[in-house]
Amino acid sequence: MKHSPRVENLIEAFTCLPGVGRRSAQRMTYALLERDRAGGERLAQALSDAMQGVGQCRRCRNFAEDELCPVCANPKRDQQLVCVVASPADVLAIEQSGEYQGRYFVLMGHLSPIDGLGPSEVGLDQLEQQLADGQVGEIILALGTTVEGEATAHYVRELAGDRITVTRIAQGVPMGGDLEFVDGATLAQALRGRTPLADE
Repeated sequence: MKHSPRVENLIEAFTCLPGVGRRSAQRMTYALLERDRAGGERLAQALSDAMQGVGQCRRCRNFAEDELCPVCANPKRDQQLVCVVASPADVLAIEQSGEYQGRYFVLMGHLSPIDGLGPSEVGLDQLEQQLADGQVGEIILALGTTVEGEATAHYVRELAGDRITVTRIAQGVPMGGDLEFVDGATLAQALRGRTPLADE
């Protein structure tokens, strides 16, 4: 039996979510249509509001509803300290550690030529402009230890040159792990124990 076009469209729409295959999408579709149409309406409204109202901070590229995100708009944050992360989920993880009081730069990915992600696609041209103004004294690299993460870290190290200290979070972050899955205490220790990134 085939689904009606609207049901099929909803199933297909759910499959855009990470980890959601066709069966899971079909279960979600049926659950909303059978038992929770009001929840479905709320979901549709929340999705519409977020897609239209959430953009990127012009300074750090994190999700923001205004020109600047709350971190960049906060004058109490250390303006000379910039933590480079791959995603907004990493910002949230570091903020929950309570250890860090600087700014961020969110790449929204890593360098990956195979996937068509070069320096401009992950905002490294924008980071280079910020580094050129002379206000950044230290960059903390909080990137994953994947091949793409390492390549991105090396590229940022090259951008910084000799004028800016480049450090990397250290102990406690597992090899091959993503920051969003690391607990706050471990991240706090990693931030305290950061070490300079040596030239290769």
